[in-house]
Amino acid sequence: MIHEVDEALRALVAESGLEASGVEIVFDAPTRDWAARRNAPTVCVFLYDIREDATRRGSGAGEVHDEDGYVVARRTPPRWFELTYLVTVWASRPQDEHRLLSHVLAALVAVDALPQRLLTGSLADLGLAVDLDAGGTRPDGPTATDVWSALGGELKASLGVRVRAPLAGVSRAAAPPVTEGLVVRSAGRQPDGDAAAGRRLRYEELPDPGPEGFTAPRERRPTPGRRRRGGRQT
Repeated sequence: MIHEVDEALRALVAESGLEASGVEIVFDAPTRDWAARRNAPTVCVFLYDIREDATRRGSGAGEVHDEDGYVVARRTPPRWFELTYLVTVWASRPQDEHRLLSHVLAALVAVDALPQRLLTGSLADLGLAVDLDAGGTRPDGPTATDVWSALGGELKASLGVRVRAPLAGVSRAAAPPVTEGLVVRSAGRQPDGDAAAGRRLRYEELPDPGPEGFTAPRERRPTPGRRRRGGRQT
């Protein structure tokens, strides 16, 4: 799921025209050594925090159907995670960095969720909205200063981006539908106490239930008369 969010973010930023103008879009950690090797304008989208949104955790299981409508598997509900990115721009002059960062900001704040056409893999299969929040702050998460300190780099203008994405649940294959009717097996015991060979009892002469199945209304035979004590029938 994480790599699918990465690709959707890359496509969203690229659609704004930055990649066509020669600007690279990478997901590397912007360390001091990495920054020293930059020789072209670059947008760095660095993922630094992943946390589950426990308030959206569901229960139960959903059904997965095949092309004919049969249940082939059961899947646990998706679990939602919040991915936090630090977006920075690297160029030869601060003015160019600010111009490019403004371009990226305009592209990200134009949408409240990653467009469905950009989602791939499990995100596309689930068909759920992947929320996007650009420029917001999270009081209980690492600050930009903490991130830059951990990276060993110098603080610079950056944009915080949070994405709330679902992680697909676990699927378990369902048993195939029953097609042979009722089968009963019984076993008795031999005089010496050992179990006798089981006998297979099967109803071979059941009438065809018809297109409506066994739930269709059927003719009921009259109930036999009750016998009173003494042998008289009523």
